[in-house]
Amino acid sequence: MKEAFRYLQEELDQMKDNNTFRQLIPLESKQGSKVDIHGKNVIQLSSNNYLGLTDHPKLKQAAIEAVEKYGAGTGSVRTIAGTLSMHNQLEEKLADFKHTEASLVFQSGFTTNQGVLSAILSDQDVVISDELNHASIIDGIRLTKAGRKIYKHADMDSLEEALKASTGARTRLVVTDGVFSMDGDIAPLPEIVALAEKYDAMVMVDDAHASGVLGKNGRGTVNHFGLDGRVHIQVGTLSKAIGVLGGYVASTNTLRDYLIHKGRPFLFSTSHPPAVTAACLAALDVLLNEPELIEKLWDNRAFFKKGLEALGFDTGKSETPITPVVVGDEAKTHQLSDKLYEYGVFAQGIVFPTVPKGTGRIRTIVTAQHTQEELQQALNAFEKAGKALGII
Repeated sequence: MKEAFRYLQEELDQMKDNNTFRQLIPLESKQGSKVDIHGKNVIQLSSNNYLGLTDHPKLKQAAIEAVEKYGAGTGSVRTIAGTLSMHNQLEEKLADFKHTEASLVFQSGFTTNQGVLSAILSDQDVVISDELNHASIIDGIRLTKAGRKIYKHADMDSLEEALKASTGARTRLVVTDGVFSMDGDIAPLPEIVALAEKYDAMVMVDDAHASGVLGKNGRGTVNHFGLDGRVHIQVGTLSKAIGVLGGYVASTNTLRDYLIHKGRPFLFSTSHPPAVTAACLAALDVLLNEPELIEKLWDNRAFFKKGLEALGFDTGKSETPITPVVVGDEAKTHQLSDKLYEYGVFAQGIVFPTVPKGTGRIRTIVTAQHTQEELQQALNAFEKAGKALGII
């Protein structure tokens, strides 16, 4: 049996030789500002739990009550017998939150991008994508027969060239992340929308890392820039700042109805369990009623980023709670991660192929749960580790 996979093992061995092979690291505690790993309590700087909602009492209580009332699972896909009333309630609440006509929930943010792009684009259309868009957008585009154009990251001259070069298409769809997950910068959405309107194109924004972070009560980049009603498709996740699991698309009733019939991940995946759905509903209530969590998140972000830069680390072009510590060399990136763990901080290294070669970084994400004391301890660890490795 092993012989059949020799070619895969050879590639894995090469990764080990290059010091880019990493094992999964299991947490031994709930997700929080500190976690237990291999029996050691360390400061967590690698989760997407921006607002600490994974452990919020209102979400936990909602999940428990849903299990007691509806059971552990749904037993069907949405289109046959797996739509509970709470699924529709969540989608109505999401649409209201995002200031759109309708929304539809998918099993993950990844499958949302795959489902939307593969369903609505054909060989008559052109999709125009930022070169640093998330892998789920890239894979979604690969599933279409649409023409493809890539514009330079956040470069509006490059985007305009792509729009001019695709005037014969039935539909042109400009796709961008709202917040870019590896650098923490925000898409220039007002300029993107203005160009799309000038050339009669549609706009799709993936707000995975902006939902719960930017905009009023965490409504995302569209709301942050005052563009409600001018972006055709908004995609987001329920598994980052929302704290649970899943993805959604917020748009028109027409798109919702079309995706129910044509969105393959929606059609062929069992619906979200009651506990997940109820916890997501509770999370939206928390966003609306506890805005101080978002304020604390941004206060922590300012403190930590200022501290890293004062130490001499390269934090790139971050504008959000995603703050990369750019190292460059892949092996040294992992060495910094290991050294930080030794000093009590869990901060994972991210290297090629997740980011381009030579741009390895420790991607840090502060949360509303962190205390300033914890963040200062983390900065002390970065200083000690950075000096030990000659990075600063």
